[in-house]
Amino acid sequence: MKLYSPAFEEGGYIPVKYTCDGEDISVPLVFEDIPGTAASLALIMDDPDAPSGTFVHWVIYDIPPGIEGLPEGIAPDPYLSEGIRQGVNSFGNIGYGGPCPPSGEHRYMFKLYALDKMLEADAGLSKHELLSLMDGHIVEGAGMMGIYGR
Repeated sequence: MKLYSPAFEEGGYIPVKYTCDGEDISVPLVFEDIPGTAASLALIMDDPDAPSGTFVHWVIYDIPPGIEGLPEGIAPDPYLSEGIRQGVNSFGNIGYGGPCPPSGEHRYMFKLYALDKMLEADAGLSKHELLSLMDGHIVEGAGMMGIYGR
């Protein structure tokens, strides 16, 4: 399973457009080689370098496994087309919240999970609630990392 973005290279700098200093719209992502046993996908984006501990930027789940990625600028709606749901980020909002480090460079981790079931949970889950529901149902995972600094 592979996860990448056409907007920046693995380990590269996330363009300002996708941060709080720009348009603050979600990063485009591409999914490849999703396992045939996957019933749904889930994605978490977070910043492990935040001063107060890991800061969650995006929680999105119940993504159909046939989808080949996510376009940029996903609306900050709890319920999206095709049954996709979005959770709450550490800003306290539904959907994507772009990189916005207080100072210095931070790493932003994108983690894609293939699950053996649709979670069918309500929208608005936190990262920890999502991880709890996914426990025992992860078929495969993929990740990528981007950097942003001020």
